[in-house]
Amino acid sequence: MAEDASDNLFSNEYATFGDRLAAARDAMGQTQGELARKLGVKRSTLERWEDDRAEPRSNRLQMLAGVLNVSLVWLMTGEGEEPSGIEQDDDHIDAEAALRELSSIRAEQRRLSERAGRLEKRLRAILIS
Repeated sequence: MAEDASDNLFSNEYATFGDRLAAARDAMGQTQGELARKLGVKRSTLERWEDDRAEPRSNRLQMLAGVLNVSLVWLMTGEGEEPSGIEQDDDHIDAEAALRELSSIRAEQRRLSERAGRLEKRLRAILIS
């Protein structure tokens, strides 16, 4: 997922786990790569968490909350006190949510395209033999 300034806009009302994770990471001024290294996971793993395509295990959830200095309850549910430094912009949240969803769809499309390419290569090898 591309990281840019527009990803900082956030609204608790519509936020998913991935949205809260990305917002907390942005508030800490960390890139996906930096946070992934601190957690001992691949950047692609963190990206899937932020895109809501996967969820971390409980031990990683606790680590995330600690590293990002947010409550575990807020990170998981959005309930409780919102961490400082997270910029809210309710006027743009629908567009931001749509952009996040579009980014997620594009990532999934790339993955499926690569999978189709591998399958095509295997089929061509079988036909040539």
